[in-house]
Amino acid sequence: MKMKMKKCPVCNIYTLKSQCPKCGGDLKVIYPPKFSVEDKYGKYRRQLKKEMLNKE
Repeated sequence: MKMKMKKCPVCNIYTLKSQCPKCGGDLKVIYPPKFSVEDKYGKYRRQLKKEMLNKE
């Protein structure tokens, strides 16, 4: 079993648990995805980034 550090977006608390110990909310994994030359989702990430910049 791999241990991955997680962060609560509400409390900004880092933990290894599956729920926030302070508020009981959902946690997000803080590590970026692994780099791959054959990026299957690169097209969609670039498209999302372009759409987000156009909204601002």
